[in-house]
Amino acid sequence: MAIVGRFEIESRQYLDLHGRALEPVPAAAREPQLLVGLYRQMVLARSFDQKMLALQRTGQLGTFASGVGKEALDIGVGSAMQRDDVLLPTYRETTLQLARGVSMLELLLYWGGDERGSDFAVPRGDFPVCITIAAHCCHAVGVAYAIKLRQQARVAVCVLGDGGTSKGEFHEALNGAGTWRLPLVFVVANNQWAISVPRKVQSAAATLAQKGIAAGIPSIQVDGNDLIAVREVALEAMARARSGGGPTLVEALTYRLSDHTTADDATRYRNADEVAEAWQREPIGRLRNYLLELGAWNKAEEEALLKSCNEQVQAAAQAYLDHPAPSPAQMFDHLHAALPAAWSAQREAAMARKTADAAGHAG
Repeated sequence: MAIVGRFEIESRQYLDLHGRALEPVPAAAREPQLLVGLYRQMVLARSFDQKMLALQRTGQLGTFASGVGKEALDIGVGSAMQRDDVLLPTYRETTLQLARGVSMLELLLYWGGDERGSDFAVPRGDFPVCITIAAHCCHAVGVAYAIKLRQQARVAVCVLGDGGTSKGEFHEALNGAGTWRLPLVFVVANNQWAISVPRKVQSAAATLAQKGIAAGIPSIQVDGNDLIAVREVALEAMARARSGGGPTLVEALTYRLSDHTTADDATRYRNADEVAEAWQREPIGRLRNYLLELGAWNKAEEEALLKSCNEQVQAAAQAYLDHPAPSPAQMFDHLHAALPAAWSAQREAAMARKTADAAGHAG
């Protein structure tokens, strides 16, 4: 018998559950100014997330997928990306989109059903939210192939959930990315639940990271609640991609602290003790403890930050509520570069109906 290959998956972590550093730590862990800036982004994102939930519960926003508990993953990946890289997100990357420069108003418009929210002022090259599970993995292969053909020093970053790794599109994308050695980083946000299906039922694989091995892709697991570890792993993966070294699969271990969406009730399938235990591992308190230990943060700064975040979020929410409603024509305006004749007639009919309704109200 001959052994034709042996494989292993590295797991990376730099902060323990209490925010204490595990040696050795990367250079970023010794840069308080950098970490404080990233911490501020995490706190602002959670404040925004909570406001979006409140708006949805009061009927002022559509169905929303909360990202509470995922802030270290999103900010870590976002801070590792360069401006002209391309993000391909799912519906749970609101925090990562904020880190990339998408405005709160744009995000509120999108989740309010207004497609103007997908027309980002910054960053123009990032893709809109993908609702169809894992479909964007194949889109990411196309983007990365174009980058390689153009010989650009850019990276496509595709983020998906653990449930997405069970879809055929994910495996097709891995195969293409590995075969063509594309500048593509897959980030699997393993939050342990694909709606009501737990990770242990989804796959018999010991890790989700190892799914990249069959495609010839370097793969690694990281503590997704450890900002320092996520950022370090993301920087390494993107540097490899940018230098022609091909793709990487990153499995980031985290936990979905919220319901799947505002249309879900996770108490029907999830044990309360499990959720309470997961809150002990959440990323914001963990990084705050580390900053306090470094002497880079204090109570007064925390209070000032919370006040500032609340003001920014409230201003964005008010701007959203004051924003003029979209025209009925909008449902046609973002479908094709040139609208087919049949749909053009429907668009005209919708606008005529709006005009007639407005005239009736005026009368």
